[in-house]
Amino acid sequence: MRQLTAVLLGAGSRGRYIYGPYAEKFPNELKFVAVAEPDEERRTKFAVIHGIAPDRVYDSWEKAFEQGRIADIMIICTLDRMHYVPAMTAMELGYHVMLEKPMSPSLEECIRLERASHKYRRLLAVTHVLRYSPFWSGIKKCIADGELGTIGTIQLTENVGYPHMTHSYVRGNWRNSAETSPMILAKSCHDLDIISWLMDQPCTGVSSFGSLLHFREENAPAGSTARCIDGCEVERECAFSALKMYIQPPHHPWARYMTNDLSQEGILTALREGPFGRCVYRCDNNVVDHQVVNLVFENGANASFIMSGLTQSGTRRVQIMGTQGEIIGDMDKGAFTLYRYVTGEQVEIRCNVEGDGHGGGDERMVASFLRGVRGFDSNPSQGLTSATASLQSHLMAFASEHSRLNDGMAVKLADLYRTEVVLA
Repeated sequence: MRQLTAVLLGAGSRGRYIYGPYAEKFPNELKFVAVAEPDEERRTKFAVIHGIAPDRVYDSWEKAFEQGRIADIMIICTLDRMHYVPAMTAMELGYHVMLEKPMSPSLEECIRLERASHKYRRLLAVTHVLRYSPFWSGIKKCIADGELGTIGTIQLTENVGYPHMTHSYVRGNWRNSAETSPMILAKSCHDLDIISWLMDQPCTGVSSFGSLLHFREENAPAGSTARCIDGCEVERECAFSALKMYIQPPHHPWARYMTNDLSQEGILTALREGPFGRCVYRCDNNVVDHQVVNLVFENGANASFIMSGLTQSGTRRVQIMGTQGEIIGDMDKGAFTLYRYVTGEQVEIRCNVEGDGHGGGDERMVASFLRGVRGFDSNPSQGLTSATASLQSHLMAFASEHSRLNDGMAVKLADLYRTEVVLA
Protein backbone atom coordinates (compact mmCIF):
# COMPACT_ATOMS: atom_id res chain seq x y z
CA MET A 1 0.00 0.00 0.00
CA ARG A 2 1.46 3.34 -1.05
CA GLN A 3 1.76 5.91 1.73
CA LEU A 4 0.14 9.22 0.80
CA THR A 5 1.52 12.56 1.96
CA ALA A 6 -0.74 15.33 3.15
CA VAL A 7 -0.91 19.03 3.97
CA LEU A 8 -3.31 19.99 6.75
CA LEU A 9 -4.94 23.43 6.71
CA GLY A 10 -6.39 24.02 10.17
CA ALA A 11 -5.27 22.01 13.21
CA GLY A 12 -8.48 22.58 15.16
CA SER A 13 -10.79 19.87 16.46
CA ARG A 14 -11.14 17.85 13.24
CA GLY A 15 -7.51 18.23 12.26
CA ARG A 16 -6.18 17.45 15.73
CA TYR A 17 -8.57 14.71 16.81
CA ILE A 18 -9.58 12.94 13.58
CA TYR A 19 -7.03 13.30 10.78
CA GLY A 20 -3.93 13.57 12.92
CA PRO A 21 -4.70 10.43 14.94
CA TYR A 22 -5.51 8.52 11.74
CA ALA A 23 -1.97 9.16 10.49
CA GLU A 24 -0.58 8.06 13.86
CA LYS A 25 -2.64 4.86 13.83
CA PHE A 26 -1.95 4.02 10.17
CA PRO A 27 1.48 5.51 9.35
CA ASN A 28 1.82 3.21 6.34
CA GLU A 29 -1.21 4.92 4.78
CA LEU A 30 -0.91 8.62 5.64
CA LYS A 31 1.93 11.01 6.49
CA PHE A 32 1.51 14.72 7.21
CA VAL A 33 4.38 16.73 5.74
CA ALA A 34 3.04 20.26 6.32
CA VAL A 35 0.56 22.08 8.56
CA ALA A 36 -0.94 25.57 8.48
CA GLU A 37 -2.58 26.80 11.68
CA PRO A 38 -2.75 30.36 13.13
CA ASP A 39 -2.73 29.16 16.75
CA GLU A 40 0.93 28.73 17.67
CA GLU A 41 0.45 26.06 20.33
CA ARG A 42 -1.77 23.88 18.13
CA ARG A 43 0.53 24.38 15.16
CA THR A 44 3.65 23.47 17.11
CA LYS A 45 2.10 20.46 18.81
CA PHE A 46 0.80 19.03 15.54
CA ALA A 47 4.21 19.54 13.89
CA VAL A 48 6.04 17.79 16.73
CA ILE A 49 3.67 14.80 16.79
CA HIS A 50 4.01 14.26 13.04
CA GLY A 51 7.66 15.15 12.66
CA ILE A 52 7.03 18.01 10.24
CA ALA A 53 10.08 20.01 9.11
CA PRO A 54 10.17 23.60 10.45
CA ASP A 55 10.11 25.12 6.96
CA ARG A 56 6.75 23.44 6.35
CA VAL A 57 5.00 24.72 9.45
CA TYR A 58 2.93 27.77 8.53
CA ASP A 59 0.94 30.33 10.48
CA SER A 60 -1.53 30.93 7.63
CA TRP A 61 -3.05 28.75 4.94
CA GLU A 62 -1.81 31.10 2.22
CA LYS A 63 1.82 30.27 3.06
CA ALA A 64 1.17 26.58 2.49
CA PHE A 65 0.92 27.31 -1.25
CA GLU A 66 4.10 29.35 -1.63
CA GLN A 67 6.24 26.30 -2.48
CA GLY A 68 3.73 24.88 -4.97
CA ARG A 69 2.46 21.35 -4.58
CA ILE A 70 4.39 19.55 -1.83
CA ALA A 71 2.20 16.50 -1.14
CA ASP A 72 -0.37 14.14 -2.63
CA ILE A 73 -3.43 15.46 -0.84
CA MET A 74 -4.66 18.48 1.06
CA ILE A 75 -7.09 18.28 3.97
CA ILE A 76 -8.90 21.56 4.53
CA CYS A 77 -10.31 22.19 8.02
CA THR A 78 -10.42 25.99 8.01
CA LEU A 79 -13.55 27.90 9.01
CA ASP A 80 -16.48 27.76 6.59
CA ARG A 81 -15.78 31.05 4.82
CA MET A 82 -12.17 30.03 4.28
CA HIS A 83 -12.93 26.87 2.29
CA TYR A 84 -13.37 28.09 -1.26
CA VAL A 85 -10.08 29.77 -2.16
CA PRO A 86 -7.72 27.14 -0.71
CA ALA A 87 -9.80 24.30 -2.17
CA MET A 88 -9.76 25.87 -5.63
CA THR A 89 -6.06 26.67 -5.39
CA ALA A 90 -5.26 23.15 -4.23
CA MET A 91 -7.06 21.50 -7.16
CA GLU A 92 -5.41 23.88 -9.62
CA LEU A 93 -2.01 22.78 -8.24
CA GLY A 94 -2.92 19.11 -8.59
CA TYR A 95 -3.89 18.15 -5.05
CA HIS A 96 -6.68 15.74 -4.30
CA VAL A 97 -8.73 17.42 -1.58
CA MET A 98 -10.71 16.39 1.47
CA LEU A 99 -12.87 19.38 2.38
CA GLU A 100 -14.76 19.81 5.63
CA LYS A 101 -18.46 20.43 5.22
CA PRO A 102 -20.03 22.69 4.23
CA MET A 103 -18.18 23.23 0.97
CA SER A 104 -18.89 26.95 1.25
CA PRO A 105 -21.55 29.28 2.70
CA SER A 106 -22.08 30.47 -0.89
CA LEU A 107 -24.04 28.30 -3.31
CA GLU A 108 -22.25 29.96 -6.20
CA GLU A 109 -18.91 28.87 -4.72
CA CYS A 110 -20.22 25.33 -4.14
CA ILE A 111 -21.14 25.10 -7.83
CA ARG A 112 -17.73 26.43 -8.85
CA LEU A 113 -15.95 23.88 -6.62
CA GLU A 114 -17.94 20.99 -8.05
CA ARG A 115 -17.16 22.07 -11.60
CA ALA A 116 -13.48 22.56 -10.78
CA SER A 117 -13.16 18.98 -9.50
CA HIS A 118 -14.09 17.76 -12.98
CA LYS A 119 -12.12 20.43 -14.84
CA TYR A 120 -8.88 19.60 -13.01
CA ARG A 121 -9.69 15.87 -12.71
CA ARG A 122 -9.18 15.90 -8.96
CA LEU A 123 -10.95 13.98 -6.22
CA LEU A 124 -12.81 16.50 -4.08
CA ALA A 125 -14.35 14.65 -1.16
CA VAL A 126 -16.71 16.46 1.21
CA THR A 127 -16.77 15.12 4.76
CA HIS A 128 -20.36 13.88 4.90
CA VAL A 129 -19.06 11.34 7.36
CA LEU A 130 -22.41 9.78 8.30
CA ARG A 131 -22.62 7.90 5.01
CA TYR A 132 -19.64 5.83 6.11
CA SER A 133 -21.00 4.83 9.52
CA PRO A 134 -22.24 1.24 9.93
CA PHE A 135 -25.60 2.58 11.16
CA TRP A 136 -26.45 4.58 8.04
CA SER A 137 -24.71 2.27 5.57
CA GLY A 138 -26.63 -0.62 7.12
CA ILE A 139 -29.91 1.19 6.55
CA LYS A 140 -28.86 2.02 3.01
CA LYS A 141 -28.15 -1.66 2.32
CA CYS A 142 -31.62 -2.67 3.52
CA ILE A 143 -33.15 -0.14 1.14
CA ALA A 144 -30.89 -1.22 -1.74
CA ASP A 145 -31.84 -4.87 -1.08
CA GLY A 146 -35.51 -3.95 -1.60
CA GLU A 147 -36.59 -4.55 1.99
CA LEU A 148 -38.78 -1.43 2.06
CA GLY A 149 -40.06 -1.45 -1.50
CA THR A 150 -40.52 2.16 -2.57
CA ILE A 151 -39.88 4.76 0.11
CA GLY A 152 -42.85 7.03 0.72
CA THR A 153 -41.65 9.12 3.65
CA ILE A 154 -38.52 9.69 5.71
CA GLN A 155 -38.64 11.38 9.11
CA LEU A 156 -35.27 12.34 10.55
CA THR A 157 -34.68 14.17 13.83
CA GLU A 158 -31.33 15.60 14.84
CA ASN A 159 -31.16 16.15 18.58
CA VAL A 160 -28.12 18.41 18.79
CA GLY A 161 -28.04 18.34 22.59
CA TYR A 162 -27.76 21.52 24.63
CA PRO A 163 -24.03 21.07 25.45
CA HIS A 164 -23.11 20.95 21.76
CA MET A 165 -25.63 23.69 20.97
CA THR A 166 -24.29 26.11 23.54
CA HIS A 167 -20.63 25.33 22.88
CA SER A 168 -20.60 25.54 19.08
CA TYR A 169 -23.68 27.52 18.08
CA VAL A 170 -24.24 29.98 20.93
CA ARG A 171 -20.78 30.73 22.32
CA GLY A 172 -18.54 29.18 19.67
CA ASN A 173 -17.29 29.50 16.12
CA TRP A 174 -20.59 28.73 14.39
CA ARG A 175 -22.78 31.08 16.42
CA ASN A 176 -23.25 33.77 13.77
CA SER A 177 -24.27 33.03 10.19
CA ALA A 178 -22.69 36.25 8.93
CA GLU A 179 -19.29 34.96 10.07
CA THR A 180 -19.69 31.28 9.17
CA SER A 181 -22.88 29.57 7.92
CA PRO A 182 -26.54 29.23 8.91
CA MET A 183 -27.27 26.30 11.22
CA ILE A 184 -28.97 24.22 8.52
CA LEU A 185 -25.74 24.33 6.50
CA ALA A 186 -23.09 24.30 9.24
CA LYS A 187 -24.64 21.47 11.27
CA SER A 188 -27.49 19.85 9.43
CA CYS A 189 -26.15 19.51 5.91
CA HIS A 190 -25.11 16.07 7.28
CA ASP A 191 -28.77 15.21 7.75
CA LEU A 192 -29.99 16.59 4.45
CA ASP A 193 -27.22 14.62 2.78
CA ILE A 194 -28.36 11.41 4.49
CA ILE A 195 -31.97 12.02 3.44
CA SER A 196 -30.86 12.68 -0.14
CA TRP A 197 -28.70 9.53 -0.16
CA LEU A 198 -31.36 7.26 1.30
CA MET A 199 -34.14 8.61 -0.90
CA ASP A 200 -31.97 8.37 -4.04
CA GLN A 201 -34.25 10.78 -5.89
CA PRO A 202 -33.73 14.42 -6.87
CA CYS A 203 -35.27 16.81 -4.35
CA THR A 204 -37.57 19.23 -6.16
CA GLY A 205 -39.03 21.48 -3.45
CA VAL A 206 -38.41 22.68 0.10
CA SER A 207 -40.16 24.68 2.79
CA SER A 208 -38.81 25.45 6.25
CA PHE A 209 -39.56 27.18 9.54
CA GLY A 210 -37.25 27.92 12.45
CA SER A 211 -35.98 30.60 14.77
CA LEU A 212 -33.70 31.51 17.64
CA LEU A 213 -36.25 30.85 20.33
CA HIS A 214 -34.36 30.66 23.59
CA PHE A 215 -30.76 31.86 23.61
CA ARG A 216 -31.64 35.55 23.48
CA GLU A 217 -30.91 38.44 25.83
CA GLU A 218 -34.54 38.97 26.75
CA ASN A 219 -34.59 35.44 28.21
CA ALA A 220 -31.67 36.07 30.58
CA PRO A 221 -32.79 35.35 34.16
CA ALA A 222 -32.72 38.12 36.75
CA GLY A 223 -29.40 38.19 38.58
CA SER A 224 -27.39 36.75 35.68
CA THR A 225 -24.18 38.40 34.51
CA ALA A 226 -22.30 38.72 31.24
CA ARG A 227 -20.02 35.85 32.27
CA CYS A 228 -20.92 32.82 34.33
CA ILE A 229 -17.78 33.28 36.42
CA ASP A 230 -18.53 36.93 37.34
CA GLY A 231 -20.67 36.34 40.42
CA CYS A 232 -23.78 35.27 38.54
CA GLU A 233 -26.54 34.80 41.12
CA VAL A 234 -28.25 32.01 39.17
CA GLU A 235 -25.19 30.11 37.91
CA ARG A 236 -25.76 27.09 40.16
CA GLU A 237 -29.34 26.72 38.94
CA CYS A 238 -28.56 27.36 35.25
CA ALA A 239 -28.45 24.31 32.99
CA PHE A 240 -26.17 26.16 30.58
CA SER A 241 -23.54 27.33 33.07
CA ALA A 242 -20.06 27.47 31.53
CA LEU A 243 -18.56 26.46 34.87
CA LYS A 244 -20.58 23.25 34.90
CA MET A 245 -19.77 22.52 31.28
CA TYR A 246 -16.04 23.11 31.14
CA ILE A 247 -14.75 22.32 34.63
CA GLN A 248 -15.16 18.55 34.47
CA PRO A 249 -11.96 16.82 35.59
CA PRO A 250 -10.22 14.65 34.78
CA HIS A 251 -11.02 14.44 31.07
CA HIS A 252 -12.59 17.86 30.29
CA PRO A 253 -14.58 16.58 27.27
CA TRP A 254 -15.63 20.08 26.16
CA ALA A 255 -12.80 22.16 27.63
CA ARG A 256 -10.29 20.73 25.16
CA TYR A 257 -12.19 22.54 22.40
CA MET A 258 -12.00 25.80 24.35
CA THR A 259 -8.36 26.09 25.46
CA ASN A 260 -5.01 24.37 25.00
CA ASP A 261 -4.28 24.71 28.73
CA LEU A 262 -6.42 22.11 30.51
CA SER A 263 -5.12 22.91 33.97
CA GLN A 264 -7.69 24.27 36.40
CA GLU A 265 -6.19 27.74 36.13
CA GLY A 266 -6.01 27.51 32.35
CA ILE A 267 -9.70 26.70 32.11
CA LEU A 268 -10.64 29.45 34.55
CA THR A 269 -8.59 31.96 32.55
CA ALA A 270 -10.40 30.94 29.38
CA LEU A 271 -13.75 31.38 31.12
CA ARG A 272 -12.76 34.86 32.28
CA GLU A 273 -11.29 36.04 28.99
CA GLY A 274 -12.51 33.91 26.09
CA PRO A 275 -15.85 33.55 24.30
CA PHE A 276 -16.81 30.28 26.00
CA GLY A 277 -17.24 31.86 29.43
CA ARG A 278 -20.07 34.10 28.28
CA CYS A 279 -23.67 33.84 29.43
CA VAL A 280 -25.62 32.00 26.74
CA TYR A 281 -28.21 34.76 26.81
CA ARG A 282 -25.66 37.49 26.13
CA CYS A 283 -23.69 36.30 23.11
CA ASP A 284 -23.62 37.66 19.56
CA ASN A 285 -25.32 34.53 18.20
CA ASN A 286 -28.02 34.59 15.56
CA VAL A 287 -28.32 31.01 14.25
CA VAL A 288 -31.52 29.12 15.00
CA ASP A 289 -31.85 26.77 17.96
CA HIS A 290 -34.65 24.79 16.29
CA GLN A 291 -35.79 24.28 12.70
CA VAL A 292 -38.08 22.06 10.64
CA VAL A 293 -37.67 21.29 6.94
CA ASN A 294 -40.18 19.72 4.56
CA LEU A 295 -38.90 18.13 1.35
CA VAL A 296 -40.57 16.72 -1.74
CA PHE A 297 -38.83 14.47 -4.26
CA GLU A 298 -39.15 13.84 -7.97
CA ASN A 299 -41.12 10.57 -7.63
CA GLY A 300 -43.62 12.10 -5.17
CA ALA A 301 -41.99 10.84 -1.97
CA ASN A 302 -41.47 13.29 0.86
CA ALA A 303 -39.33 13.79 3.94
CA SER A 304 -39.36 15.86 7.07
CA PHE A 305 -36.34 16.92 9.08
CA ILE A 306 -36.29 18.39 12.59
CA MET A 307 -33.23 19.95 14.19
CA SER A 308 -33.32 20.98 17.82
CA GLY A 309 -30.63 22.26 20.14
CA LEU A 310 -33.12 22.16 23.01
CA THR A 311 -32.54 18.51 23.86
CA GLN A 312 -30.71 16.58 26.56
CA SER A 313 -28.47 14.44 24.40
CA GLY A 314 -27.16 14.51 20.87
CA THR A 315 -28.50 11.72 18.70
CA ARG A 316 -30.30 11.14 15.45
CA ARG A 317 -33.53 9.19 15.19
CA VAL A 318 -35.02 8.05 11.92
CA GLN A 319 -38.19 6.45 10.60
CA ILE A 320 -38.36 5.33 6.98
CA MET A 321 -41.75 4.23 5.67
CA GLY A 322 -41.97 2.17 2.48
CA THR A 323 -44.47 0.16 0.49
CA GLN A 324 -43.16 -3.19 1.76
CA GLY A 325 -41.47 -2.38 5.04
CA GLU A 326 -40.40 0.18 7.61
CA ILE A 327 -37.22 1.04 9.47
CA ILE A 328 -37.03 2.78 12.86
CA GLY A 329 -33.62 3.55 14.27
CA ASP A 330 -31.58 5.47 16.81
CA MET A 331 -28.01 6.32 15.83
CA ASP A 332 -26.87 6.88 19.42
CA LYS A 333 -27.92 3.34 20.31
CA GLY A 334 -26.34 2.04 17.12
CA ALA A 335 -29.37 -0.05 16.21
CA PHE A 336 -32.38 -0.03 13.93
CA THR A 337 -35.38 -2.31 13.51
CA LEU A 338 -36.58 -3.53 10.13
CA TYR A 339 -40.32 -4.35 9.94
CA ARG A 340 -41.43 -6.59 7.06
CA TYR A 341 -45.10 -6.14 6.23
CA VAL A 342 -45.71 -9.43 4.42
CA THR A 343 -44.25 -11.76 7.05
CA GLY A 344 -44.76 -9.59 10.11
CA GLU A 345 -41.09 -10.06 11.02
CA GLN A 346 -39.20 -7.58 13.17
CA VAL A 347 -35.44 -7.76 12.67
CA GLU A 348 -33.20 -5.76 14.98
CA ILE A 349 -29.87 -4.85 13.43
CA ARG A 350 -27.12 -3.64 15.75
CA CYS A 351 -24.19 -1.71 14.29
CA ASN A 352 -22.71 0.28 17.15
CA VAL A 353 -19.03 1.17 16.89
CA GLU A 354 -17.12 2.19 19.98
CA GLY A 355 -14.14 4.51 20.01
CA ASP A 356 -14.57 6.11 16.62
CA GLY A 357 -16.35 9.38 15.93
CA HIS A 358 -19.73 9.66 14.19
CA GLY A 359 -20.66 6.07 14.90
CA GLY A 360 -17.59 4.65 13.20
CA GLY A 361 -17.81 6.93 10.20
CA ASP A 362 -14.71 9.09 10.68
CA GLU A 363 -12.08 6.39 10.25
CA ARG A 364 -13.96 4.72 7.41
CA MET A 365 -14.31 8.04 5.60
CA VAL A 366 -10.57 8.77 5.70
CA ALA A 367 -9.74 5.23 4.55
CA SER A 368 -12.19 5.50 1.67
CA PHE A 369 -10.74 8.84 0.56
CA LEU A 370 -7.19 7.48 0.59
CA ARG A 371 -8.26 4.43 -1.45
CA GLY A 372 -9.92 6.74 -3.95
CA VAL A 373 -6.77 8.81 -4.30
CA ARG A 374 -4.54 5.77 -4.82
CA GLY A 375 -6.78 4.39 -7.53
CA PHE A 376 -7.83 7.66 -9.10
CA ASP A 377 -5.57 7.52 -12.18
CA SER A 378 -6.86 4.11 -13.23
CA ASN A 379 -10.42 4.66 -11.97
CA PRO A 380 -11.22 8.38 -11.65
CA SER A 381 -14.29 7.90 -9.45
CA GLN A 382 -15.49 10.90 -7.47
CA GLY A 383 -16.37 8.68 -4.50
CA LEU A 384 -19.27 8.29 -2.11
CA THR A 385 -19.24 11.89 -0.83
CA SER A 386 -17.92 13.74 -3.85
CA ALA A 387 -18.60 17.40 -4.52
CA THR A 388 -21.14 16.28 -7.12
CA ALA A 389 -23.02 14.15 -4.61
CA SER A 390 -22.74 16.85 -1.95
CA LEU A 391 -24.03 19.62 -4.17
CA GLN A 392 -27.57 18.23 -4.00
CA SER A 393 -27.74 18.38 -0.20
CA HIS A 394 -26.08 21.80 -0.14
CA LEU A 395 -28.75 23.02 -2.53
CA MET A 396 -31.40 21.61 -0.19
CA ALA A 397 -29.81 23.50 2.72
CA PHE A 398 -29.65 26.82 0.86
CA ALA A 399 -33.27 26.40 -0.22
CA SER A 400 -34.26 25.62 3.38
CA GLU A 401 -32.64 28.77 4.71
CA HIS A 402 -34.17 30.86 1.93
CA SER A 403 -37.60 29.47 2.81
CA ARG A 404 -37.11 30.02 6.55
CA LEU A 405 -36.16 33.65 6.01
CA ASN A 406 -39.25 34.15 3.84
CA ASP A 407 -41.98 32.87 6.17
CA GLY A 408 -41.80 29.28 5.00
CA MET A 409 -42.26 30.08 1.32
CA ALA A 410 -41.94 26.97 -0.87
CA VAL A 411 -38.72 26.98 -2.89
CA LYS A 412 -38.19 25.02 -6.09
CA LEU A 413 -34.64 23.75 -6.22
CA ALA A 414 -34.46 23.95 -10.01
CA ASP A 415 -35.22 27.67 -9.89
CA LEU A 416 -32.61 28.27 -7.20
CA TYR A 417 -30.00 26.28 -9.10
CA ARG A 418 -30.67 28.06 -12.40
CA THR A 419 -30.23 31.42 -10.69
CA GLU A 420 -26.90 30.43 -9.20
CA VAL A 421 -25.62 28.77 -12.40
CA VAL A 422 -25.96 32.11 -14.18
CA LEU A 423 -23.73 33.65 -11.51
CA ALA A 424 -21.24 30.78 -11.47
